[in-house]
Amino acid sequence: MDDLPQSRTEPDGSAVIRVLSYNIRSLRDDENALARVIRACAPDLVFVQEAPRFFRWRKHAARLAAKTDLVVLSGGATAAGPLLLCSLRAFVERTEDVLLPLTPGLHRRGFATAVVRFAGARVALLSAHLSLHPEERLAQADQVLARLREADAPYAIAAGDINETPAGPAFGRLSAGLTDCRTAAPWGGEYTFPVGGPDRRIDAIFTTAGVEVLGCGVPAGLAGVSETDLKAATDHLPVLAALRLPATA
Repeated sequence: MDDLPQSRTEPDGSAVIRVLSYNIRSLRDDENALARVIRACAPDLVFVQEAPRFFRWRKHAARLAAKTDLVVLSGGATAAGPLLLCSLRAFVERTEDVLLPLTPGLHRRGFATAVVRFAGARVALLSAHLSLHPEERLAQADQVLARLREADAPYAIAAGDINETPAGPAFGRLSAGLTDCRTAAPWGGEYTFPVGGPDRRIDAIFTTAGVEVLGCGVPAGLAGVSETDLKAATDHLPVLAALRLPATA
């Protein structure tokens, strides 16, 4: 497998970053395998879904961050599961955990959001895990787009478990308003679920206009990422992207 570009800062102040999106199933599987996969991907940002939400959830999130040489940026139980981790390259401007309206009988959803800088590049972030209910999922896709418009940042990255394939209306709504990184620059594997025999792409990374996608896909075969660890870590495969963020004033 051809490698993705490594993280770096360009002379003009733009930044190349690595972004990982990963549903970790509340750390119910092999946490050490999960940590090895994340470390091998060398991400600057990790958009987590299904982070621990109950007893000592902050401790669990902090332990995963420590095992992966990252820090907790925002989210967790206060965002109903989405979580953001980042490397020390990120300068944090602000964070906000968002709880979405609760539909009776359905699971509460939310967003983990932040605005950060990498060198001279300023970018908004949003980690999401959309509903299993089709109508609610479509409404939440609209809320992702609205939240990014309101972020007051020149560029934005949204990532998460969409809970439907690119043929679905919610995925399509996101792709219409944002760049689907996998479609823009395919790299690595395509399908993300289920881990034992993936046959659908329901996890994705999106960016706003102006962000250059250098490659995006499932990092199966990447140096340091073993098939054994991928199968042991959780029930989803991760999505890894390399992005170039232009410098902003």
